[in-house]
Amino acid sequence: MSNPYQKDFPISWAELHRDARALSWRLLERGPWKGIIAITRGGLVPAAIIARELDLRLIDTICVVSYQEGEQGEQQHQGELKVLKNVEGDGEGFLLIDDLVDTGKTARVVREMLPKAHFATIYAKPAGRPLVDTFITEVSQDTWIRFPWDMEFQFAAPLASR
Repeated sequence: MSNPYQKDFPISWAELHRDARALSWRLLERGPWKGIIAITRGGLVPAAIIARELDLRLIDTICVVSYQEGEQGEQQHQGELKVLKNVEGDGEGFLLIDDLVDTGKTARVVREMLPKAHFATIYAKPAGRPLVDTFITEVSQDTWIRFPWDMEFQFAAPLASR
């Protein structure tokens, strides 16, 4: 399988926090909300920030596995989707939060389970963008987003030497 990701987009903790707060501003105008349903694992950190900013205490999770490890440290790739934990209801009055909508594979499944939830992500790629109601930053489909919880600080070679 060839790697569809040609660009690398690292996100720092400060950038993620800033973008999650920006998403909160947009969501505040559309409330009030009953609570948040975070899509694990990527939606957990943004959901915590948004819950603080919107003063929401009711937080639940829908647990979905869609990415699988690549071979020998390669980037992950989307594999078969598995729902490990669902939530009751149709999502009415709830925010459905994830870090990113990529191909839309996870988004389609979650949308079917919670059709009345307001789906918000921090980052959106073109293939998944139509499936979310609110997002902050669009990135190209061929970009791999590196979230701060997936990285360590280390030396990076200058671009010209690669």
